[in-house]
Amino acid sequence: MVAAKMRESAPDAAFCLMAGDIANDGEAAQYAGLRTAFAGLEMPLHPVPGNHDFTIDGERTSYDAAFPGKLNYMFQHGGWQFIGFDSTQGLDFDQTNISPATLAWLDSTIPTLDASAPTVAFTHFPLGKDVIYRPLNADAVLEKLRKLNLRATFSGHWHGLNEQRLERAELIVNRCCARVRGNRDGSPLKGWWVCRAMPDGTLTRRFVALPFVKNAGL
Repeated sequence: MVAAKMRESAPDAAFCLMAGDIANDGEAAQYAGLRTAFAGLEMPLHPVPGNHDFTIDGERTSYDAAFPGKLNYMFQHGGWQFIGFDSTQGLDFDQTNISPATLAWLDSTIPTLDASAPTVAFTHFPLGKDVIYRPLNADAVLEKLRKLNLRATFSGHWHGLNEQRLERAELIVNRCCARVRGNRDGSPLKGWWVCRAMPDGTLTRRFVALPFVKNAGL
């Protein structure tokens, strides 16, 4: 049902970004179910892991098997660059640091990219200043991304809407899309962004709400 509504809201969409917590506790069956549910989108899925993509034993093997190569990566579309990176610290949800491995990947990858091309980054943990659950070293990551023509970052984890600006870029945290979790900003809305990346570097977005999903308790 959700995948059908997503496709209906953006029939010409080229791909879907997923900002982590694809599963609830990192089990293989959950990813198999997601693959089945989202097959109706008929477009590539570009996820990054969240803390719920680890098992209770701290393993991420099922996520890696379901989405090989979707840890730290980049792709291009329509003259834009998209950077997905891992901001998790295992199962930890607060007072975390983005790993040295991710920082090293950013250091080695960013110099190879087109500094003038409009760029979107997406990750699980929020990057905007003072957002709850922001990684302790988020500023260091933003400083690396500022070397590019950054136009937006998309994140989740906090379960609430937060919108900030960093020069030309919007730093966006989305509301929770989970059926069994509510939003920490008090909003009952569940849904997704439909974005359009224009050749001139303009990024427009609109929120599409699911009218039939009730707010769940935290």
